[in-house]
Amino acid sequence: MYKKKPFFIVFEGVEGCGKSFQSKKLHSNLKKKKITSILTREPGGTKSAELIRNLILKDYFNNNNKEKFDKYTDTLLYLAARNEHVKNKILPALKKKTIVICDRFTDSTLAYQVYGKKININFINNIHKYILKGIKPDITFVLKVSSTASRKRLKKRKTKNRYDNFAKSFYDKAQRTFLKIAKRKNNYFILDSSLNDDSLEKNIFKIVCKYLKI
Repeated sequence: MYKKKPFFIVFEGVEGCGKSFQSKKLHSNLKKKKITSILTREPGGTKSAELIRNLILKDYFNNNNKEKFDKYTDTLLYLAARNEHVKNKILPALKKKTIVICDRFTDSTLAYQVYGKKININFINNIHKYILKGIKPDITFVLKVSSTASRKRLKKRKTKNRYDNFAKSFYDKAQRTFLKIAKRKNNYFILDSSLNDDSLEKNIFKIVCKYLKI
């Protein structure tokens, strides 16, 4: 029988890997078991963090503005959104022993900002000391996807942000980073999301049920 406890689940991966879809499926499957969970995302998750999300992913870059944020300014905006998210949504939910399902978290910062844009990792780690409050995911699912499947899914998106338009080499490098991180940790699960079938959804739910002892 399920005993209520704080539990933090994160989905990571490159654009088009299906993490948003699978996180919603997990949320729905837990609901069917009458288990309360909240579904959230990064950047975003709260009103203030969503405002920052729109600024860094859409508004500023959709105005044909030739001037772009410096990469450190860009990173600070992501971290500012995370601070709002952790303080006002993730931490309160975990304190209430609620399961939190998050679409992206700190590994995305490593993959995109540190390895992708060459931001100094110490710069990010020092800020994380103040904003994470010791929070770490209990489980992280890294969804691996082929470049063909990823591009096919991105083409179908009705609304896009600037991260949906990068070169294949950028996504390949980011995916290698996610996989490298995952292989070093026991509570990470690398799952192939290239195929559109129910087996991935069932496998994710099976793993979560095992950890939660449902």
